[in-house]
Amino acid sequence: MTENEPLNVGILIFDDAEVLDFCGPFEVFSVTRLLDATDRPDGRTEATKPFAVFTIAERNRTVKAVGGLRVEPHFTIENHPPIDILVVPGGMGTRREVNNPVLTDWIRKVSGETRLNTSVCTGSFMLGQAGLLEGHRATTHWLSLDRMQQTFPTVTVVRETRWVDEGNLVTSAGISAGIDMSLHVVEKLLGRDVAENTTRQMEYAWNENPV
Repeated sequence: MTENEPLNVGILIFDDAEVLDFCGPFEVFSVTRLLDATDRPDGRTEATKPFAVFTIAERNRTVKAVGGLRVEPHFTIENHPPIDILVVPGGMGTRREVNNPVLTDWIRKVSGETRLNTSVCTGSFMLGQAGLLEGHRATTHWLSLDRMQQTFPTVTVVRETRWVDEGNLVTSAGISAGIDMSLHVVEKLLGRDVAENTTRQMEYAWNENPV
């Protein structure tokens, strides 16, 4: 990322995706601001945004998330801008989409061009189906930890954690843990002060990983 060029955060969405799995990271990355702005006391200007955040769906149509929330994607897998940070949410829809080769092939292709590949909740199964978890540590929603171990035997499943950082691969536990993981990514890329400033703006109590 250059001084005037934000990192692109592409968030995959699909029918029956868990709402907070994609809206939580969207909020974190869209709220984040750099700390060196002087044109406003709180530094909250478009010029200080380090991330450009957008949603991506398989097709150009309304996505119906868990609970009936309807979302219009910004882009499709055919026309999205380059992605620096990929976010794959979970939800019951992943049980269907892991068998969708269009999406898993797209994840595999895009992952070779991104800076970071991340998942929330059972979105990790999508990464696993695309071959990204092999030989890595990973986590998911607590109800799906055993299923992850059975489905991906080469993966070291980490329990009792909010997220697992494997360098360019970051997976999180369920739902609200995606917010914590996203704040970790902010800290990883931009430093502790920027991450803490983001939590203050969100009025969010950051649940960090246990020591």
